[in-house]
Amino acid sequence: MTGVPARVLVVGASAAGLATAEALRRKGYQGELTVLGAEQHAPYDRPPLSKQVLAGAWEPERAELRPSAHLSALDAAFILGDPAVGLDPATRTVRTGSGRALRADAVVVATGLRPRTLPGQDGLSGVHVLRTLDDAAALRADLLTASRVVVVGDGVLAAEIAATARRLGPAVTMAGPGPAPLAGRFGPLVSRLLAETHLENGVGLRLGAGVGGLTARHGRVTGVRLDTGEVLPADVVVVAIGCTPATDWLAGSGLRLDDGLVCDAHCRAADGIYAVGDVARWHHPGLDALIRLENRTNATEQAMAVAAAILGDDRPYAPVPYMWSDQFDTKIQVHGLPGPDAEVTIVDGAVADRRFVARYHRDGRVIGVLGWNMPKQVRLRRQEVVDARPDLTPALP
Repeated sequence: MTGVPARVLVVGASAAGLATAEALRRKGYQGELTVLGAEQHAPYDRPPLSKQVLAGAWEPERAELRPSAHLSALDAAFILGDPAVGLDPATRTVRTGSGRALRADAVVVATGLRPRTLPGQDGLSGVHVLRTLDDAAALRADLLTASRVVVVGDGVLAAEIAATARRLGPAVTMAGPGPAPLAGRFGPLVSRLLAETHLENGVGLRLGAGVGGLTARHGRVTGVRLDTGEVLPADVVVVAIGCTPATDWLAGSGLRLDDGLVCDAHCRAADGIYAVGDVARWHHPGLDALIRLENRTNATEQAMAVAAAILGDDRPYAPVPYMWSDQFDTKIQVHGLPGPDAEVTIVDGAVADRRFVARYHRDGRVIGVLGWNMPKQVRLRRQEVVDARPDLTPALP
């Protein structure tokens, strides 16, 4: 592809997809712009689904990213409720479920993730995943009448759902293979504190054992069977065991698919084909590795980088990774990529006060900082991650 493309097609009416379209217009792009979405909904924000929307603090409409007038002002064609089913990279033509063939000069893949499921859960009443706005509405309706809830998983989403569900009233149990919530991400100090937080708020923990399957009666879930043989009774089960990149529609395209759509340092998968957001696995030049980030901040920052690349500003995308999580009264914010095997030092506050900043380092190099109810301090400490890797290019001021 040479020059500015006359037509850009964004596949995925997600936060990343919308941010790409907005960034293109903000940078002066005046060509034809189309956003294709599998859902009927206009682009909405996903982080509130497990918190404000699920809790009922927000009406679902409040999760919409932009009002309709703003979307109209983008002068983009939004084709919703029509999933992409194939891509010909040579002609940059996307086929859709309804039979459309959409051709463009540049295609941006922003199709996000699909939740993993347990064997036998499809078609079973009372079993939920949480990825979409419709998922959140269906889960909330079931939680309001539930007495016993089991959340299968021990990651960020599972912990957030467990916290929200517990505040709605039912008995809640988390079940997963890890020794504590997020142990595989943040290591023993933080995960033990998260376990304490959940226990103090009434969440039961059955961690350290895998889930073997579900039990049911008359088509309705009745419990979760652990690998130990124990059955956790439940009238509602939420499966939050991670997601896989939504790349099945790209099978046969010739593009490299390996835990996402694999891209170069400019988020380019092939000539005129880009990826953005949760689905993109790109070469991070600062880390010298292929990485894929599942968080809202990356969706926005990567969209700006992709829009710039489409318009000829071909700089590598090398951000400082960032994520956050809210659970009960705890706000966790993380810069960098702290690992479970890293050395940890408390550099601000105190663990006993439930207000602290933890520095993660490996081989003498800072690899991440984590703040527990200390948002200002951890943001200041973010510079330590940058200083440890001068080839990072922070996108946040």
